[in-house]
Amino acid sequence: MTAGTGLPGVPRVDTAALEADLSSRVEGEVRFDAGSRGAYATDASNYRQVPIAVVVPYSVEAGARAVHVCREHDAPVLSRGGGTSLGGQSTNVAVVIDWTKYCQGVVSVDPDARTCVVEPGIVYDELNKAVAEHGLKFGPKPSTHSHCALGGMIGNNACGSSAQKYGKTVDNVRSLEILTYDGLRCWVGPVGERELEDVIAAGGELGEVYRRLRDVRDRYREQIRQHYPDIPRRVSGYNLDSLLRDDGIDVAELLVGSEGTLVTVLRAELDLVPTVPHKAMVVLGYSDIAAAADSTPAILAHCEPLILEAVGGELAHFIREQNLFAESLALLPQGESWLFVQFGGDTQQQADEQLDRLLSGLDKSTTDADVAVSDDPEREQEMLKAREAGLGATANPPDMPESWEGWEDSAVAPGVLGDYLRDLLALFEEFGYERPALYGHFGQGCVHIRIPFRLRSGPGVATFRHFVQRAADLVVSYGGSLSGEHGDGQARGELLVRMFGAEIVQAFAEVKDIFDPANRMNPGKVVSPRRVDENLRLGSDYRPIQTETFFGYPEDGASFHQGVMRCVGIGNCRNHGGGVMCPSYRATQEEEHSTRGRARLLFEMMQGHEDSPITDGWRSEAVRDSLDLCLACKGCKSDCPTGVDMATYKAEFLAQHYRHRLRPASHYSLGWLPALAQGARGAPGLVNAALHSPGLAQLGKRLGGVTPEREAPRFASSTFQSQWRRRGVAEPRPGDPDAVVLWPDTFTNHFEPHIARATVRVLEDAGFRVAVPRKPVCCGLTWISTGQVGTAAAVLRRTFRVLRPWLEAGTPVVGMEPSCTAVFRHDMHDLLPHDEDARRLHSQFMTLAEVLTERAANDWEPPQVDADAVVQTHCHQHAVIGFDADTTLMRKAGIDAEVLDSGCCGVAGNFGFERGHYDVSMACAEYALLPAVRRTSEETLVLADGFSCRTQISHGSPRRALHLAEALRTG
Repeated sequence: MTAGTGLPGVPRVDTAALEADLSSRVEGEVRFDAGSRGAYATDASNYRQVPIAVVVPYSVEAGARAVHVCREHDAPVLSRGGGTSLGGQSTNVAVVIDWTKYCQGVVSVDPDARTCVVEPGIVYDELNKAVAEHGLKFGPKPSTHSHCALGGMIGNNACGSSAQKYGKTVDNVRSLEILTYDGLRCWVGPVGERELEDVIAAGGELGEVYRRLRDVRDRYREQIRQHYPDIPRRVSGYNLDSLLRDDGIDVAELLVGSEGTLVTVLRAELDLVPTVPHKAMVVLGYSDIAAAADSTPAILAHCEPLILEAVGGELAHFIREQNLFAESLALLPQGESWLFVQFGGDTQQQADEQLDRLLSGLDKSTTDADVAVSDDPEREQEMLKAREAGLGATANPPDMPESWEGWEDSAVAPGVLGDYLRDLLALFEEFGYERPALYGHFGQGCVHIRIPFRLRSGPGVATFRHFVQRAADLVVSYGGSLSGEHGDGQARGELLVRMFGAEIVQAFAEVKDIFDPANRMNPGKVVSPRRVDENLRLGSDYRPIQTETFFGYPEDGASFHQGVMRCVGIGNCRNHGGGVMCPSYRATQEEEHSTRGRARLLFEMMQGHEDSPITDGWRSEAVRDSLDLCLACKGCKSDCPTGVDMATYKAEFLAQHYRHRLRPASHYSLGWLPALAQGARGAPGLVNAALHSPGLAQLGKRLGGVTPEREAPRFASSTFQSQWRRRGVAEPRPGDPDAVVLWPDTFTNHFEPHIARATVRVLEDAGFRVAVPRKPVCCGLTWISTGQVGTAAAVLRRTFRVLRPWLEAGTPVVGMEPSCTAVFRHDMHDLLPHDEDARRLHSQFMTLAEVLTERAANDWEPPQVDADAVVQTHCHQHAVIGFDADTTLMRKAGIDAEVLDSGCCGVAGNFGFERGHYDVSMACAEYALLPAVRRTSEETLVLADGFSCRTQISHGSPRRALHLAEALRTG
């Protein structure tokens, strides 16, 4: 079996032989399967190329061995970190080496010299955690700092907002351990002229490399000086200026930003900088984005800030339209565009004095309407969220066509930035690219933007190509750079000749020939680049399949495909801490188990391209396996900057995949749990005895697809609905002003009715009269999560009939279980977008905390609990409902709550009980939740409203978690 690369000068590869050799000789995960190749076919750019294979080495040595094996088979190689590149440099028809899973070590730290040595897969934030004890950090901080790898930062010469103070990555790299495709392995860095001559005189492979580099330097010296712009943010092209040092050359600097086209970086020695203990920030308002740019030189004349960032009015508009970071926008001063200027110092006084000097120099005051200041770190971070929302807010704006990168990081000198922006805006208008949302690193003249290129039609692609050519000529006319941060890749490689001229581009080719004469390192990027309009992820020939779906996707034009297209590759789902998304990635460190990886596979499943590795559509086992470890936690719904809803996509896929087919046993045993629970009402004791009898329990778990490590929850001796009927208290009527309906969800009703009783007492104490449905009702959650959405829809419609009098009267319905509440607040609308009863229930369904804080009598006060508490927020509540009402209620009740930022508990409904999921389920819990619970004192309450969360806590710790209603009853 062979694979064609489709690249000039690169032969077809015998993949069967390559796979055999890689598998037998490389210690790591060697993958030639369709799922892995599909997940790595794109990065965060407009481009798509299906790789030959993916290798995940267990060590740096194994990675080096993989390159050696690839050379023996003449196979191209692509090193990849976090895969967040926007220029297409992280996608190729090659063997992808993913360093991020295992090669993430800090080899050494020298606090005195302020240096460290790292492996290429270490994530930026994890490196800074490792060196924080020394009061140090790595300076340049990209917006993807939670998940970008240092190897990728070196490959792209990454920057970020902090480059204002610390420079680009190239300014912070001391030396690199490199491996060429031909096998030369060595450390490289700066060498003086005398040492350079000595290395050349010594001969050998290294001497020949240095001799040829010296020759390039000597022949192109004047052209380099003439054509390399003297601006802070020149990232395009190879760093040939590193060959023009006052004394010798710096090969490490030359290789930074070469995008994997020259060598493989095995380790890196980095400079570190002291952390800044105190900060202050001022935000300045302007009439428009160009006026903000005009002000930048004056600001820089008065100070040397940590950051100098810009947000344009259109970006703010998109943030408002999508209800992102409303609190952040509320903190901004008067204006239509803004500059964020942050200062740092060893003391707060030092930081504040710099801010005061700037305002004085600008003849501004803290009382001016267009000025907002802060020296509170939390407030500053809240302000900056408007800037950090840039990529997410502009990716899928609601009232604008799809927007794309392609000219998203050009840079000029700050002194001409205002004029450049006016000409750039005029160019947008000429090409009909409406409403550009500009933002960026204005202190260094770097502009960020996504543009509504029409990349689905031939004329649209042609216009895109013409635009970037004109834009390249424009930025060059201002002495700027095609790229000020993201690099060239395929997006700008073809345009380099317009910036540097033919001679310098020829010099690039000669440098490429020195390190990679066979053109096997990330071929087709930077040197001999593929056209800017080739290999597009969409393109005029893109024809995805269109099928009838179970969900309505009202937020995506009723299109499943458009929902999947929400993922633009930002990669926040690969972060290592904070928020809920993505628990399975955190447990496995696998691209295929990230939200992005799954979205990529669903994209490939739509078969819009003839070379798609996923050829069996909805029946794809590769897609099924990737989605199998999705917990359906919905964390991506809220935490993904573009609102990807993988839980819904998973339910849709399962519904399509198993349509008219036998399902896994767990879909029947766990998916039909509400029906089985109704059947157990007659003899709960007998059912419990059977479920916990050693022999029967194990047999039942085996037949039901349930993991043997989990104990089945015990049915209560009587359901809450039965207890309610026996209570014999007159219920309110629909329309009564103080009436509420208590929703008897399956979990509370059948397993923990004491929580419902506590909820009733709290509601009655607050002045409500409670009604409870007499007939069985269900939200359909377990059927939705197992993809039995037709059944779920029928269950919901039956529920509507039971609740109809209350729905027509507008009576609030109070939920105790967050996952059920989330169905009514989100899934139900997607499943039944045109059902009027669904609309009514959506608006009437409330959490206990919401009804108590929003509908209780003004003079009602919650009981005083006066206790400390550790709180696990249910992932569906985090993603769909929000937790503000709970926080308010707990504060009023005297509960000093530590709300854990621990992600999903790992049970997630049926997930944690299904066979094959136990290890991942527990890894999710051990990430933060269970260690935090185990650390709590006995006097500290453990609160968790979710049945799944309480189940996991009791399974993995000696503590029993309480529902908020139970805690309030103790007050």
